[in-house]
Amino acid sequence: MEKIMLLGSGELGKEFTIAAKRAGLYVIACDNYEGAPAMQVADEHEVFSMLDGDALAAVVHRHSPDIIVPEIEAIRTERLFEFEKEGVQVVPSAKAVHCTMNRRAIRDLASQELGLRTARYFYARSFEEFKRAADEIGFPCVVKPLMSSSGHGQSYVHNDDELQEAYREAMEEGRGDAREVIIEEFIDFESEFTLLTITQKNGPTLFCPPIGHVQKGGDYRESWQPYHLSDKALKAARHMADEITKALTGYGIWGVEFFLTRQGEVIFSELSPRPHDTGMVTLGHTTNLSEFELHLRAVMGWPIPAIHLEHCGCSAVILSPVESDGPLDYNLSEALREDHTRIRIFGKPVAHVGRRMGVTLCYGEIGDDLNALRDKAKRLAKTVLGTDPYMKK
Repeated sequence: MEKIMLLGSGELGKEFTIAAKRAGLYVIACDNYEGAPAMQVADEHEVFSMLDGDALAAVVHRHSPDIIVPEIEAIRTERLFEFEKEGVQVVPSAKAVHCTMNRRAIRDLASQELGLRTARYFYARSFEEFKRAADEIGFPCVVKPLMSSSGHGQSYVHNDDELQEAYREAMEEGRGDAREVIIEEFIDFESEFTLLTITQKNGPTLFCPPIGHVQKGGDYRESWQPYHLSDKALKAARHMADEITKALTGYGIWGVEFFLTRQGEVIFSELSPRPHDTGMVTLGHTTNLSEFELHLRAVMGWPIPAIHLEHCGCSAVILSPVESDGPLDYNLSEALREDHTRIRIFGKPVAHVGRRMGVTLCYGEIGDDLNALRDKAKRLAKTVLGTDPYMKK
């Protein structure tokens, strides 16, 4: 029996673990707090800081996994190269995880090495460098930590008066020990979308139907599939996703994010070497295999004959309205009265105001009104905890 070690045990890791357990695999779920979602369905679990390289190595050597699957950014990624040399499969690869956990590495690869279209950007280690970069780019601009997730530390800056606070927030909210920020040109986009890309050991690179999504403060709030693109735009997105995943190497699913401008231009934004939060919409029967099943098959080298769009669907997040050290009281009855609706509660043991605690999934026939379906998903998500998916954190 193959043994999988999951580094990071949030909601995405939980769904991946469920897929792995259904296939008869053994899973050790790791995170820095007890009771994380994936721990609730795994065979074993470990609690430690994955930014502690020695602690990480000790856990890996104690369990001797066949496969390591990173699910978060806050990992001492240089240690993954050591595990790979010892014969452990790192997903998608140690190189991919190391590069994508740091915005400098992935942005420079995309823009400078591969020549992909990205927003203009600069890095800054001091406020003086940051101010010069803002003067060069102009307002509005986007500020992010080099390492973060779910929009932590990200902000939009509209004038000089907002620079100091944006810089402070990006420095304080960044994960890991990278004391640097990235400042980007603001793209006046029409919308954002994710292209789930599957690289295989024994087959061609595959693409899921594009997923439209909306973020607020850098954090996903809703997504829908399919997201309609022109043939030209879809070809451009697939080309960029293929180029960057090929350069990073390895096997698994990648969440490749793009902007679509009002002029129809596709611009590379970011990339995650794992299932993507916007891809949770696939849990609502939009495709014949969910993103978690696709990830597992690619990781294990199992065949994926094809990816089919079977329904149109939408997801909307369920956000906590309160701070709580215990379970919240979820109201599922109202949402589940409606047909073609699924609720997934993540099982996070601690809640913060605006923290993502679950997701509502609604689906219909291909060709149904997606805007109406999006409204339905957001309306039903609001009934579970009484919070709007677009509430402020």
